[in-house]
Amino acid sequence: MLIFLYGTDTYRSRKKLNELIERYKKIHKTGLNFKFFDLKEKNFQDFREVFRIKSMFKEKKLLILENASVNKDFQEKFLAVKKDFLNSEDIILFYESKNISRDKFFNFLKNNAKCQEFQPLNSQKLKDWAKNEFEKIGARINPKALEELIDFAGNDLWRLSNEIKKLAAFRKNGIIETKDIELLTRPNIETDIFKTIDAIAQKNKKQALKLISEHLGKGDSPLYLLSMINYQFRNLLVVKDLVEKHKQYDVILKKSGFHPFVVKKSYFQCRKFSFQELKKIYQKIFQIDFQIKTGKIDPQIALDLFILEI
Repeated sequence: MLIFLYGTDTYRSRKKLNELIERYKKIHKTGLNFKFFDLKEKNFQDFREVFRIKSMFKEKKLLILENASVNKDFQEKFLAVKKDFLNSEDIILFYESKNISRDKFFNFLKNNAKCQEFQPLNSQKLKDWAKNEFEKIGARINPKALEELIDFAGNDLWRLSNEIKKLAAFRKNGIIETKDIELLTRPNIETDIFKTIDAIAQKNKKQALKLISEHLGKGDSPLYLLSMINYQFRNLLVVKDLVEKHKQYDVILKKSGFHPFVVKKSYFQCRKFSFQELKKIYQKIFQIDFQIKTGKIDPQIALDLFILEI
C-alpha cells in the first residue's frame, strides 16, 4: 500500500503522520518493522534492502520515506520496479513538508497512492480551526481577540496552537479578550525571539545559546521555542523574497499578508541573511522538528545543536 502526505502545513500533516504511526504500533506491537528514511541522506538501495527483509512475526512493515522529491536517483529506481511496491501488502508512506514539483514521480503517487494534501489554512477556515482548538480545551475567546490573535500569529498552526494553550491557561474561567493577546503574545514572543534570531544572524552562537537557555529557564518548552523560531524564519523567507522582487515597502506589506508589526521587524532583519542562507536554516529547522517528534533526539539538545550547526 502506498500513502502520500504532502503540503506546507506541517502541523496538520505531522498530526496525520503521527496518527498513522500510532495506529500501526497498536496493531504491530513489536515495532521492529517500522523504519524511517530521510532520502536526503539515504538512497534507494538502503530502502530496498529493508523492504525485502521478511518479517519474523509476519507483520506488515511501515516504511516512511521523507524528501523523495529531492532524490531523483531514488525516484528513477523506484519507478523502474514500481510493480514490486504496488503489489506489496507493506505500507510505504511518502512524506513531503514543502512545495514540490508536479513531475512524473508526483503524478505516479497521485494516481497510485492514498493521498492527502495539507495546504495552509486561510481566512474563515483558519478562524474555524482556532475557535475549535479553544473549544477542545474548554476555553472561550472574544471574536475580536480571535481576529487579533490570527492577524498576529498568521497561519502557522504550530505557533497558533501554542498561543491558544497559553491563553487558555492564563484566562482559565473567563473569556479571552484583546488585552490578553496584547499582554501575552507580542512582548513575550516577538521581542525575545527576534533577539535570538539577531544573535544567530550575527553568528554570535554564544549569545544565541544564552538566550535559548533563558527561554528554557522561564519555562518555555523546546518544541514551543522551535515553533517560534520556525515561524520567524518562515516570515523572513517570505519577506526576503518580496524585498528582492519589489523595492517598495507598501507593496511588500500588501503582498506578504502579514501583520504590519511582523513585516516591519522582518523587513530589517532579513537584510542580515542571503536568501540561500534563510532557505538552508529553514530546512534545518524542519529536519530537527521531525527528529524531535519521532523521538530521535532530545528537544533541548536539538535546539543547542541547531544553533551550533548554522
